Amino acid sequence: MPWTDITRLQHNRDRLRYPTDLTDREWAVIAPLIPPAKPGGRPRKTNMREVVNAILYIAGSGSQWRALPKDFPPVSTVRGYFYGWRDIGLWQTINHLLVCATRELEGREASPTAGVIDSQSVKTTESGGVSGCDAGKKIKGRKRHIITDTLGLMLFAHVHAADIQDRDGAPSVLKAIRYRFPWLRHVFADGGYAGQKLRKALRGCGQWNLEIIKRSDTAKGFEVLPRRWVVERTFGWFGRCRRLAKDWEKSIASATAWVNIASIRVMTRRLARYCFPS
Repeated sequence: MPWTDITRLQHNRDRLRYPTDLTDREWAVIAPLIPPAKPGGRPRKTNMREVVNAILYIAGSGSQWRALPKDFPPVSTVRGYFYGWRDIGLWQTINHLLVCATRELEGREASPTAGVIDSQSVKTTESGGVSGCDAGKKIKGRKRHIITDTLGLMLFAHVHAADIQDRDGAPSVLKAIRYRFPWLRHVFADGGYAGQKLRKALRGCGQWNLEIIKRSDTAKGFEVLPRRWVVERTFGWFGRCRRLAKDWEKSIASATAWVNIASIRVMTRRLARYCFPS
């Protein structure tokens, strides 16, 4: 997408309090997906838009919970909603619904038929939790294993220790999306997924067509590989969320939630630009 006067205006966020805040059009995309207040008891007084803004602030800035600016709701309130929505799987559900909506916006079927799988190894901190050493990349931490559609929209994320090889972690990802996206059967992958080990692990889980895209042995320097670049671009999008610079979380559930939030952030902005044009 070239930068023009129109696209610069679409992406400009100078008028917002913080660059991570939702615009009115972005909130119109997210608001219907936020759970209503529980019946009975005291009426809800918390501004839910500000709660989502606070969570996006943490994701985008990489800030600590205790460093949340005072013009947001109290930290305990924001953190409570984050963990509560994490535990009921809301972030994953919102991501799923936005993937379907974004695909239809692009003129595709809601459920993809092909995907691209890859992993990203990141360092962990002293917070503890599951960890391992990726001997190939010399990183001690965790892997973010994701599968995207051919547009680069993240379909599912699975976080595990970095010492688990790609071909061993892939079955968990593919089995998890079998019922979420029932038509997805063709998967593009790199050489780390080659061999019979992965194919044997997927037996009994439906028909999968795994296509390995390898780099040419004669290539020198950088080479754009068909389909594989799509998932790498998705990791690049996620890199704009500083919370994902490292895996700061003690639990796998929280680490996965932040990956889903980064994906939601990308799709919300895309949907807002095209569904609610100015």
